[in-house]
Amino acid sequence: MSTPEKTTGTEPLRPHAEDAFAHELKALEAADDRPRPTRWKLSPWAVATYLLGGELADGTVITPKYVGPRRIVEVAVTTLATDRALLLLGVPGTAKTWVSEHLAAAVSGDSTLLVQGTAGTPEEAIRYGWNYARLLAHGPSREALVPSPVMRAMAEGMTARVEELTRIPADVQDTLITVLSEKTLPIPELGQEVQAVRGFNLIATANDRDRGVNELSSALRRRFNTVVLPLPATADAEVDIVARRVDQMGRALDLPAAPEGLEEIRRVVTVFRELRDGVTDDGRTKVKSPSGTLSTAEAISVVTGGLALAAHFGDGVLRPSDVAAGILGAVIRDPAADRVVWQEYLEAVVRERDGWKDFYRACREVTA
Repeated sequence: MSTPEKTTGTEPLRPHAEDAFAHELKALEAADDRPRPTRWKLSPWAVATYLLGGELADGTVITPKYVGPRRIVEVAVTTLATDRALLLLGVPGTAKTWVSEHLAAAVSGDSTLLVQGTAGTPEEAIRYGWNYARLLAHGPSREALVPSPVMRAMAEGMTARVEELTRIPADVQDTLITVLSEKTLPIPELGQEVQAVRGFNLIATANDRDRGVNELSSALRRRFNTVVLPLPATADAEVDIVARRVDQMGRALDLPAAPEGLEEIRRVVTVFRELRDGVTDDGRTKVKSPSGTLSTAEAISVVTGGLALAAHFGDGVLRPSDVAAGILGAVIRDPAADRVVWQEYLEAVVRERDGWKDFYRACREVTA
């Protein structure tokens, strides 16, 4: 068993993309001789290379941040080079937030100009707020104004991000219409406005299969170019995504290397894909699908949790008993209906599959 490299304990648990991959961004910037839009750190070609991976002339390896169709990334990058905002749409777990963060890091060198959408997101989070101590002491002024991430991005020619746009109340969503159409943000209390400078754009993410969705108005949707991020097309692609992300997360948590558990990663991905698609991998047996999404992100969570169990309560090698409980928690969201679906899948598919006896026993133990 390989021993993970120890950290000092002062590193961020989850560094921003521009920090975690600073060496790749620096190498791309040095090698990039193509035209760059105003205030972009890299050319569109280099941004796409950063997302998709590749090898530079000096031998620097750029690791893939997104595994999927190249054209999707090219369209997303090209959109940001125009005056159209970008909407990344997809079911939960299709790497919308991950792609959004890395796009902002590659384009602007800063992925932190972020508005996190929730049912309670106020209008001030998109427009601006006030420092009430200064407001009460001196009245409305630019010094008393607290700019939102969107306002800062407009003033500095940067890329702003709005996560989970459809979770934000509809009237707050529409605050973006003037920003995206007129490229200006009025401040009526001061009789002023902030005009976007060149380089400004906005990336939003949304899904339409989660609870708490507020449909975008047609006026707002027209301001975006929508790019749909699909689920991984093949099992091999999904295994690759899960292994890469688990390895990155594991290094931060001092967990065993993911390749030692590649067999279990493939098993988790197979279970999720079959239950998600309603048919076994060989196409011979139809199965019922549970109520959850069983996304790639959930598979990453299951495997990461399994590696933690293996590291702290096992021999460091990922085994069926380490992932069984995590799979059960991901599959059974509705305690009544989903439990029946899972038990039928265990008995009809897992029990009959060659080489899956240990996995079957582990799942039966946690299901009982």
